[in-house]
Amino acid sequence: MIYDTARDWTASRTKRVLLFGMSGLGKTHVSAMLRAAGNWFHYSIDYRIGTRYMGEHIVDNFKAEAMKTPFLAHLLRTDSIYIASNITFENLAPLSSYLGKPGNPDLGGLPFEEYMHRQDQHRRAEIAALLDTPHFIDRARRLYGYDNFICDTGGSICEVADPDDPEDEVLSTLSAHLLFVWIEGSEAHTEELARRFDRAPKPMYYDPAFLRDMWARYLAQSGRTEAEVDPDAFVRWAYREAMAHRQPKYRAMAEKWGLTVSAGDVAALTSPEDFEALIARRLEDRRAGA
Repeated sequence: MIYDTARDWTASRTKRVLLFGMSGLGKTHVSAMLRAAGNWFHYSIDYRIGTRYMGEHIVDNFKAEAMKTPFLAHLLRTDSIYIASNITFENLAPLSSYLGKPGNPDLGGLPFEEYMHRQDQHRRAEIAALLDTPHFIDRARRLYGYDNFICDTGGSICEVADPDDPEDEVLSTLSAHLLFVWIEGSEAHTEELARRFDRAPKPMYYDPAFLRDMWARYLAQSGRTEAEVDPDAFVRWAYREAMAHRQPKYRAMAEKWGLTVSAGDVAALTSPEDFEALIARRLEDRRAGA
């Protein structure tokens, strides 16, 4: 790790951290708090994916839907209207809408192979966005004068990196520049995330082999064909499967590449000073074997 001890962390003029864990546990909240303080640069992996690497796919999808309406199709063909994605750090809906959900097209579902194609686009985009991080660390310092850097990753980082491989390109590149910090949720957090997802199911990225296995099992259990699957029902079921699948991956990343903080401790943070003190305590705990 780039900081071995609490003293290393506290004394460093350049504090660089990568947050990872399930979406909804505080990564973007902490990143926004640090950014608002004025001396931290906030790099959002999902924002980078949705703008630099998948922006054209997203907008083309909007245009394809607009072309189904003759009035809008005419305006598009004559360059009379402009369609763009208004993706932000806090609103990643344009990216989610493109990823989509597999199932019944009458319910907004995608054919499964098209869904897998878009998943593969996301995988390549996520890896590229993660590997862009060192460039943005340098850019933030050189162009804007930021010494402190927070990398806000998507929940699927553990699906595109192998924590058990000491030579994994993504993890070895990032760990040379940032301190990995897992925000770990409790059982209560897990249940709350599941309830929240049930209320508003959204597309996610999954490891392709795991996703194909989930899809086959869901079809067998439900007795439905691909075209009969309710897309929301599938992603609700898949979300709980994914949480169980990702937990040991996150834990291995924390144990082998970084450290762990609890979602409860993160929720209590009110200032950058609180955050820096929390990291210092956890570095001491790790050194002491706690």
